[in-house]
Formats: sequence, C-alpha cells, structure tokens
Amino acid sequence: MRKSKPKKRYLLPDPKFQDPMVTKFVNYMMEEGKKSLAYNIFYDAIELVEKKSGGENGLEVWKRAMSNVAPSVEVKSRRVGGATFQVPIEVRPERKTNLTIKWLIDYARARGEKTMTDKLAAEILAASKGEGAAIKKKDDTHRMADANKAFSHFRF
Repeated sequence: MRKSKPKKRYLLPDPKFQDPMVTKFVNYMMEEGKKSLAYNIFYDAIELVEKKSGGENGLEVWKRAMSNVAPSVEVKSRRVGGATFQVPIEVRPERKTNLTIKWLIDYARARGEKTMTDKLAAEILAASKGEGAAIKKKDDTHRMADANKAFSHFRF
C-alpha cells in the first residue's frame, strides 16, 4: 500500500482547440512516443467527422460521443466468505473519462477501415449517434451491473 496519494498531474491544453481532454485523448492514442503523429490522426479524424456529419462542429460531435460512451456503473469483484461476487459500483468521474477514452480508441483500432484516421472518425460518428462497438461495451457494462444488483449490499 502507498503511504499517501500521489499529486494530481494536470495536462496542458492541446494547441488547436485549447482543450485538456483532447490532450488526454491523444496521450492515450499515442504509440511509441509519437505525439505529433497522434495529434495529426486526431485532428484529421475531427475534420473527417465534420465533413461526414454535414458541417456540424467536429469537436462537439466528439464530445457528444464521449458523453454517450461514458459508463455510470460498473462491476467490481468482491470476495465474501469464500465466494466471489460481482458488486455493482458507481464509476468515479476520473475513471469514467479514462474508460470512455480507452473504449473509443480500442474499438476504433478494431474497426475495418484502412487508416486510423478513418477508423477513429467512424467510431466517433457511430458513438455520437448512440451506436457502434464502444456504445455496446457501455451497454454490456450497465447490463452486467443491473444483473448483479442483488449483491449491491456488499459495497465497500
């Protein structure tokens, strides 16, 4: 166990939109330290989203997709008297954004389009409309928590 909680690190806003959430998203997407490439992929995907959504602001569509994918409850394993129960708990705001970003990027990578820009744009558009793999993951998480509602008295 740690002695104390580590200090919270705050991210600088991104160069184009001045939004720290964009920086966080890009940091999650980045591979092998190639941040400028990750920024280019993200910005190109946002432009593609603007074109495909009919002139709607790409950043707003991305934010709507993020809020649609964000889970409100999840299950955690809890051992009680030799048995393991899946206990539903509410998701902390910090973890909510982290899960949202992770799911969007993971399911974008798993898509069938040719480039990461196309994959990310398609996943953002799908999530903003309330469909796609990331939304399915959120629904599965909520369904799992709902199914295990009986064990909610084991909360810790």
